[in-house]
Amino acid sequence: MKKLTIAMIAVASVLGVSGVAMAAEGASNLAKFIQLGGNNLSLVALAAGLAVGVAACGCGIGMGTAAGNACTGVARNPEVSGKITVTMILGLALIESLTIYGLVIALILLYANPLLG
Repeated sequence: MKKLTIAMIAVASVLGVSGVAMAAEGASNLAKFIQLGGNNLSLVALAAGLAVGVAACGCGIGMGTAAGNACTGVARNPEVSGKITVTMILGLALIESLTIYGLVIALILLYANPLLG
């Protein structure tokens, strides 16, 4: 519960400070485009960040579980450590591909934006 509270405070502080950063004098072209474009680009940027963040969080949990269970399997039966290692690495590669899909979705939302036209 304490970790969740800290994570929520960190997210809230980042979101709270981003408005101040975008309103700064001499803001970048992206910040000016966001201000001119209305809320659509802001929502797309939020969706892109969530796509990468949720994908990375879920895949990180999955990778940790897979590695922990592989270590437990090797500790219980050291003779099959080669098979367990190969299977674990294959599984980790497939899990990592899900994170890359989240990144691809975020890049599509940011650079080939179907909502802004």
